[in-house]
Amino acid sequence: MNIKKQAGCAVGAQPGGEEMELINQFSRKQLTEREVYTFAVRLCDNEIDRDGERFERGTLEELAKLFVGKTGIFDHQWTAAGQTARLYRAEVVEEPGVMTAAGDAGCYVKGYAYILRTPGNEELIAQLEGGILREVSVGCAVEQAVCSICGKQAGSCAHKKGESYDSKLCYTSLRGAADAFEWSFVAVPAQPKAGVLKHKGYHAMKELAGQEGWAHEVELLEKQAELGRRYLSALRSEVVRLNGLTGEGVAHEVMERITEQLGEEELLELRRVYAEKAAKRFPLVTQLNHGGQEERQSGDGAFLI
Repeated sequence: MNIKKQAGCAVGAQPGGEEMELINQFSRKQLTEREVYTFAVRLCDNEIDRDGERFERGTLEELAKLFVGKTGIFDHQWTAAGQTARLYRAEVVEEPGVMTAAGDAGCYVKGYAYILRTPGNEELIAQLEGGILREVSVGCAVEQAVCSICGKQAGSCAHKKGESYDSKLCYTSLRGAADAFEWSFVAVPAQPKAGVLKHKGYHAMKELAGQEGWAHEVELLEKQAELGRRYLSALRSEVVRLNGLTGEGVAHEVMERITEQLGEEELLELRRVYAEKAAKRFPLVTQLNHGGQEERQSGDGAFLI
């Protein structure tokens, strides 16, 4: 699943010898300190953002390695003409005294980028130093997006981001960095602290809605997702109802909490088991008996037709 996240950038100092060695790994000619301009970028962090999602610390460490060598562009427009800078180093930086809403120590991926000092880049450098270009957004992919409450794939359970369950906040945890694509200068920050705008999965698809030919597909996917949520909700309600019919002693409120943790496969199996038990406890009785007189009970004589 693809991720886009926005953060800030800061102008850096003149690169030293070790920095130039790292930079020259990506150049075809041996560049000198006078030929390059460097700056640092805050790529992404482990705080829960406004979408109710966060990178785990391990994921940030993986992304730090993957982003080295990646190019900087504008607004995620994947064109060669938009290439402006390149990351030559990245690391995970601790934030002393900062605790995330998830309860762990704050940290973020800090990238170090360079651009060439050319006449064509003078305006870009001026905008960086003047604070006009501040926010950056990363494009990457993660392997898993899981619910912080039950550990299942986000969207496959009934837990809702931003809500609390037994005093535990629900959010989506992003695990396993699969790839890092690029990082872009963007306009609008969204994450409270780092100015991060991130879209995962269906959020990324929503961006396509503004492009020709994609609006209908995105709308259809959203309708299908809503139908899926309704289906799971109805399935959970049915399991809770059948549990009550069996009289097995599991309290209604407890059973509701149990079903919230279950996916479709487990719910279907529970529904089957409880339906069989409920059928045995309340067997189906027909009003009309088509058998012989010997099959009729004497107490039913008044109702015989």
